[in-house]
Amino acid sequence: MTQKGFHAGEQHPEEWRQDLSPDANAGLNYGQAGASSELDAATAYDIPELHRSLDGFTDDELKRVPVLPVGTRLEQGAVYIDLQTPDRAEFKALGNMEAGQGNWLVAKKDVDYVVWNKLIGVDNPERLDQADER
Repeated sequence: MTQKGFHAGEQHPEEWRQDLSPDANAGLNYGQAGASSELDAATAYDIPELHRSLDGFTDDELKRVPVLPVGTRLEQGAVYIDLQTPDRAEFKALGNMEAGQGNWLVAKKDVDYVVWNKLIGVDNPERLDQADER
């Protein structure tokens, strides 16, 4: 038995569909998403400008920072930073957001916590695994 996928607005009769669901697909994530786009993502190590701007990071750390490809839809509610911005402030994505041409977006879920903290400017040794053992 074949199951029909959900298509917004199809529950309404065709002649009233546009009136009852004018923005039927608003907020749905179409475009690049999921494991395939993450596997194809360049890392901070692979982008020369970004590599140069992240002094203080080892090559190994930069290789563990995947940068989302242009056109990748952001996961609603997930936390990201844009390495193009000077403040590198964390933000929660909305369902209609995607990686743009002028962005170097990194998803928090794709980076280990020590590298993430370093990316966002944390300098507390305990949060960077640099605290003295007692």
